[in-house]
Amino acid sequence: MRIGSKLPPSLGSLALLLTAIFPGSAWASSEEGEISTHLPTIITILEKIFGSTGWIGFLHKWENVLFALVVVVFMVVMSHLAIRKRALIPGPLQNLVEMMVEKFADFIEGILGKEGRHFVPFLGTLFFYILFMNLLGLIPLMKSSTSVFNTTIALAISVFVYVQYTGIRRLGIVKFLHHLAGEPEDVIGWSMVPLMLPLHIIGEFAKPMSLGLRLFGNIMGEDILLAVFLGLGVMTLKFLPIPVGVPFHLPFIFLAILTSAVQALVFTLLSTIYISQVLPHDHEDEHEHEHEAP
Repeated sequence: MRIGSKLPPSLGSLALLLTAIFPGSAWASSEEGEISTHLPTIITILEKIFGSTGWIGFLHKWENVLFALVVVVFMVVMSHLAIRKRALIPGPLQNLVEMMVEKFADFIEGILGKEGRHFVPFLGTLFFYILFMNLLGLIPLMKSSTSVFNTTIALAISVFVYVQYTGIRRLGIVKFLHHLAGEPEDVIGWSMVPLMLPLHIIGEFAKPMSLGLRLFGNIMGEDILLAVFLGLGVMTLKFLPIPVGVPFHLPFIFLAILTSAVQALVFTLLSTIYISQVLPHDHEDEHEHEHEAP
C-alpha cells in the first residue's frame, strides 16, 4: 500500500503530490515496510491519479525521451537568449555563456592542441547535454534520462561513430586500418597483426560500452541513493497522518550535484581522448625532433 492510500480520495491525491515535492518524497510501503528505489516524477504522479491509459500511458512509455527533450529545449532557448542581442559589452547571460564556452574550449585545446577548436561544438554539446540531464533528476518531479541505459548507450554510440568518422577522414582508410593493426613498422610488428587487429577492433567496440555503462551506473546509483533516503524519511514519520517526512536525503543532493558534473566531465574527457587517438601525430613528432635537435 502506498503513502496516502489510507486517506480519503481527495487527501490521497494531495498526499501523492506532496510526497513528490516536499522533503521525504518517495514511494514507500506503509504496511509492508518496503521502500521504493525510484524517484517519483510528474508522469508517475499523473499515472497514480488518473491511471495509465490514454495519453498518460503514452507519456509513461516515452518518459525518458520526453525528459531528454526538456533538456534539449532548455539548451536551445538559453543559447537563443544568449546570442539574440549580442553586444560588445555583454549582458549577464551572454557573458556567462561566452565564459563557459571559452573555458571549455581552452580545456579541449589543452588535450587536442590547436585543432581542438574544431571538436569543441561536438564535445561541448555532449558535455552540457549530459550535465543538464544529470542535474534534471535533482529537480522535484523531473528525471535524469541518463539513469537509463538506453540513453547512455545512445550517447556512447554517437561518440563511437564520430570517432570512427574522424579517424577515417583524417587518416584515410589505409592509414586507419594501419592504426587498427597496431601501426606495425617491422617484421615483428607485422607478425603481431593477426593478434593486434582483433584486439583493437574489440577495443573500439568496448569503448562505447564502457562509456555508457559508467554514466548509467553512476547516475542510476545516485537516484537510488536519493530514493532510498527519501523513503526512509517517509517511513520515519509514517505514524503521523501527514504525507511528508524527514529530509534524510538533503546532504546527498549536494553530493549528487558534484557527481553529476564529474560524470559529465569524465564522459567528455574520455571521448576527447578517444578522438586524440585517431588523429595524425606525424607533425607533432617532427616538431618534437626539431626541439630536441642541437
